[in-house]
Amino acid sequence: MKHLLKLLDLTPEEILSILDLADQLKYEKKHGIPHPRLQGKTLGMIFEKSSTRTRVSFETGMYQLGGHALFLSSHDLQIGRGEAVQDTARVLSRYLDGIMIRTFDQEEVESLAQYGSIPIINGLTDFCHPCQILADLMTIREHKGTLEGLKMCFIGDGNNMMNSLIVGCLKTKMAVSVACPEGYRPPQEILEFAAQYSCFELTDDPKKAAVGADVVITDVWTSMGQEEESEKRRKAFDGYQINAELMALAKPDAMVQHCLPAHRGEEITAEIFEAHADEIFDEAENRLHAQKAVMVTLMEDKH
Repeated sequence: MKHLLKLLDLTPEEILSILDLADQLKYEKKHGIPHPRLQGKTLGMIFEKSSTRTRVSFETGMYQLGGHALFLSSHDLQIGRGEAVQDTARVLSRYLDGIMIRTFDQEEVESLAQYGSIPIINGLTDFCHPCQILADLMTIREHKGTLEGLKMCFIGDGNNMMNSLIVGCLKTKMAVSVACPEGYRPPQEILEFAAQYSCFELTDDPKKAAVGADVVITDVWTSMGQEEESEKRRKAFDGYQINAELMALAKPDAMVQHCLPAHRGEEITAEIFEAHADEIFDEAENRLHAQKAVMVTLMEDKH
């Protein structure tokens, strides 16, 4: 596996291999066992979208693996001044051992992989959020002991989170039920993938989606770059909230996940958020270990 561009590219076995490695790295960190598996390697981190968790977890993870992380904002790079992405890919490939990019357009990530000669990690695009979902899967398995046979319910926008959750959960043998209003559904590519699975359900009724769920997940109604649509989206997503009434339809021991930052009182009530805060912040912690596993999988010398 050369890159992590989107979960659609990975086999179920590759996903589970990353999760197993993430568990191992978390164990080693907890017990003070050094794991400098990327000693002497450098990861370039390109941020065209700002982030708290992505930057801190990748930078910390690379340090724990014995390597160095280099923060590169769009203001620091010629790509922010119009340099062709293929030229940026070629020159950075001569300096770095890997690139993590957090940006808007999926095509930019794909182009880096096409023209560069080092591993590319998708830290987020408008299309997908693979590292986040690997951390979600790691956390669910940590709490539930398994993934196979569980039901994941997502309530909200058909955005990068929903896209990647559909793919990641179905590939790891979970049932998936997603609720979103008309006009905010996942792209056709994702729906065509999901149509192969009889355990997938798409509805505009959040309550229907939540019935019997083992884990309920949501995200903000308005993602970064959509701020001008905020009022329109608040109206469209009225009723698409994780609250006590909705959670009563899920299993009694159902988990709640949120990729953060959360807007309490919009997509989730403060009551439900606080009741499940440990689960939500376990996932935030697991971002570190899941991303370390991705970096080792892609960047470690295999000889």
